[in-house]
Amino acid sequence: MATTSRPRIETLDIIRGVAVMGILTMNIYAFAAPFSMYSNPTAYGSPNGLDWLVWAFEFLFFESKFRSLFSIMFGASTLLVIELASAKRQSPALRHFSRMGWLILIGLAHYWFIWAGDILALYGLVGLVAFAFHKLPIRWLIMAALACFAYAAFVVNSFNVSASIVANPDPSPELQAAAEQQMDMVERFFGRDEEKIAEDLSLYQGPYEPILQKRFVEQRTKPLFNALFLGPETLGLFLIGMALFKTGFLTGGWPRERYRKWAATCLGIGLVGNSYLLWLQVQSGFDALTIINSTMLYSVPFDILMAIGWAALITLWAKQNLGQPLAGRLAATGRMAFTNYLVTSIVMTTIFYGYGLGLFGQFGRAALLPFVFGMWALMLLWSKPWLDRFHYGPLEWIWRTLSRFSPQPMLKTA
Repeated sequence: MATTSRPRIETLDIIRGVAVMGILTMNIYAFAAPFSMYSNPTAYGSPNGLDWLVWAFEFLFFESKFRSLFSIMFGASTLLVIELASAKRQSPALRHFSRMGWLILIGLAHYWFIWAGDILALYGLVGLVAFAFHKLPIRWLIMAALACFAYAAFVVNSFNVSASIVANPDPSPELQAAAEQQMDMVERFFGRDEEKIAEDLSLYQGPYEPILQKRFVEQRTKPLFNALFLGPETLGLFLIGMALFKTGFLTGGWPRERYRKWAATCLGIGLVGNSYLLWLQVQSGFDALTIINSTMLYSVPFDILMAIGWAALITLWAKQNLGQPLAGRLAATGRMAFTNYLVTSIVMTTIFYGYGLGLFGQFGRAALLPFVFGMWALMLLWSKPWLDRFHYGPLEWIWRTLSRFSPQPMLKTA
């Protein structure tokens, strides 16, 4: 059983703080440019020089790694809430399902009205399923997670099946048409589809109403699609988070030398694997199918290992720096991860979308890094002063109040 003493919980918050900051390194492209720029450095902007180096560095160290780490931390936090409810003789099921239900609604509001890249609704939907696993021992949690990853790989591999059908026409016209449609989608979102890029530029450089209409009409089923397509991998990451929490890994309960070994091993294996996948993409000329295989199929085990390696490295640093100013600010950022995630969406869409400053599509990869660093600075600067005065971040307070069916104390008293 993981302990919940203050230093270990602060360590948990520090990892979460780094995770919520880290996911912006990739989300910035979904905020600021046509979607294909996210994974394909040749789709939009300069494919050479500094922009290429930024893409390579982020692919090796950030892409999917911090999204995975954020998901792992959500699984750990979910288990912590369930255990605390049990310790207080409250209903763990009522607490959990209430939290997930409200998270789904908040996520849908985020998706509809602010940003189409929402993950909160996905987390809430998958979290409903995750409750069934919380009592499992560590070994069974890991086995269940591996089964989820295997199923997720089976789903993503459907793109390769479709590519094979297109290359070798099937006698069934319906199957052939479905395969061609799927490959067209791959090219639109991961290739250099000029029509899709032009559509994105026109939409997000324009007013608010067409964006809202697209989410409510054309993409109204996207949150459900995300749950079906990304749900198995996300559930696996939640279960890994539960397992790591139970071992004491995420709460700083291991010896420092053990964290060093895990960080070196996981990051080392992950970097070797992802370096090969980077080479594959370059050799293919950034072919769309190669990109989707390299970012959503073959890279998954390496990305998960690197997420765990990042967690080990962050925990090792945290154990040595608890009580220092930067550690305190990172912990506060983590305790307000929900608020910081949503505020980031509001700030970035206001900067880049047409109804704000209208800077969508105006920057290359390297030029977008100052926006990332600026948002990191805001998170670090405002989270701790807020928590010095209040018990929770503003959106954490709303979520907690809604899920507990009564107003929670907010202002700290002397």
